[in-house]
Amino acid sequence: MTSRKRSLLKPAVVGTKRIGTLKTGVPGFDAVLGGGLPEFSFNLIAGSPGSGKTTLVQQMVFANATVERPALYFTVLGEPTIKMLRYQRQFSFFDPALVGGAVQYVNLSEEAIDRDLNDVLAQIVSEVERVKPGFVVVDSFRTLTAECNVRDDDASLPIEHFIQRLALHLTSWEVTSFLIGEYSEQEQRNPVFTVADGVFWLSQVTDRNSVVRKVQAVKIRGQAQMPGLHTCRITNNGLQIFPRIPEQQSKRRPQSAVRLATGVPGLDEAMGGGVPVGDAVMLAGPAGSGKTTFATQFVAEGLRQGEGVVVVVFEEYPEEYLARAKARNHDLAKSMDVGRLKMLYLRPLDLSVDETLAEILDAVVEVGAARVVIDSLSGFEVALAPAFREDFRESLYRLVGALTATGVTIFMTTEIVGGYPDVRFTTEKVSFITDDIIVQRFVEIDGQLRTVLAIHKMRGSQHSCDFLTYSITALGAVIGPPLRHYHGIITGVPELTPGFKPLSYDGLTEKESKLLELLMHLGAAPRAQLSERTGMPMPEVKLVLQRLQLLGYAVADDAGNWTPLAMPAR
Repeated sequence: MTSRKRSLLKPAVVGTKRIGTLKTGVPGFDAVLGGGLPEFSFNLIAGSPGSGKTTLVQQMVFANATVERPALYFTVLGEPTIKMLRYQRQFSFFDPALVGGAVQYVNLSEEAIDRDLNDVLAQIVSEVERVKPGFVVVDSFRTLTAECNVRDDDASLPIEHFIQRLALHLTSWEVTSFLIGEYSEQEQRNPVFTVADGVFWLSQVTDRNSVVRKVQAVKIRGQAQMPGLHTCRITNNGLQIFPRIPEQQSKRRPQSAVRLATGVPGLDEAMGGGVPVGDAVMLAGPAGSGKTTFATQFVAEGLRQGEGVVVVVFEEYPEEYLARAKARNHDLAKSMDVGRLKMLYLRPLDLSVDETLAEILDAVVEVGAARVVIDSLSGFEVALAPAFREDFRESLYRLVGALTATGVTIFMTTEIVGGYPDVRFTTEKVSFITDDIIVQRFVEIDGQLRTVLAIHKMRGSQHSCDFLTYSITALGAVIGPPLRHYHGIITGVPELTPGFKPLSYDGLTEKESKLLELLMHLGAAPRAQLSERTGMPMPEVKLVLQRLQLLGYAVADDAGNWTPLAMPAR
């Protein structure tokens, strides 16, 4: 054989013969093809202008061609070959050193204009016999037939005959070949497609400011391709394909008995010990309710435990996110420097779910992540191309399923749309996708705006059913005592239960009353725990406790635990 060791993958078995497969050099394309491109296959690359056909083939050619097995690239373009090369060399895969040796270009424009298809075929045969290539490309076949004054609808047999003869020649030469053509999806039944071993269809759809490109492996002889349409993007590196998430990768793992700490004081207890490993958690709340603060503490706790973490942000720049975290004493930048935290900023308006998943999975592998934070689903939906927003629920289902299948724990935030009792998360009802749901709410009590949360669901786990008060302090979110003796909390304007009189604390300030209520809820607690649960600095907690002790509301034992002394009169 040849020296193309870098190109050959594990051979696929077809009957008793072994057909080698080639690495395409196009990220994601080998997976779509079912392992790679069959060697010596005759392939048609079809699609509309601008969909990336030439770039796809050029990328495969430069990834595989060698001096021993060069690529022979026939151009039949309405523009000089040098012009095409001028634009192709902008891609990182283009290597000028290969042009003229490993990759040779032959312009057939003159032959196509002045002669018929038989003359063109003779020219192709002559060049192939001279160069003895491993790869042959005709770009574009549709232009070739047009230049030879042959129309598909008037003379389909001559064209089909030409392709059959060309295919026979190419197969006998044992070359891998590509014919590129501009075809619409309505022309898929054209006889030219029956001759090919592989048929690949590229398309693009423009919707206002977004462009969505897709590729489909319509046909591959001898191996099972990945069905369906797969999104792709043209970057400075060439074409990148994002294979659609296969169903077998979306199967759930058994629920783990291991719990992850949330980093929010008091929330783990309410959740029965924390978040089960591998769960998908959704925190839903109105704007300004502290969703990002909760998410940041979940990130910081994972890093504190030595875990790898991936954060995906859509609504603010990473620099802003890091600055907000540092203001609350979470220096996340250090973890990024040592490779335990990866931040992804995804804000274009033409994202696909498969592209997003590919970015996240790469980041998960890079840092060995145990936690993934998506902040927020609302921003994620806006960042998607309009074509994907239409099936956002199905897309999110595939995304969450693929991530949890790897064993990571997902923490997602989303904005509440509408009011109680008709609470919706983003524009679609997606609550069934997640394992755990925490809902935040603003309520008015005694003329003040208060924040409460409730754990709506935890799949397979016991949890608190209370409406829990919480505060956003200088150091982050802290969970307070449950809001009891009120009804109608979900309306936003709760009322005291008839016959109940709230406790009064004579001579106490608001902070002193707050700490005493927490102490009564806990029963007994050390000073450090009270500082953590209230968000007050330790010196301030010390002063408040001294005053409570002076007024006869609390006392400390020899171990340093504080307990409430007496219940004030109702």
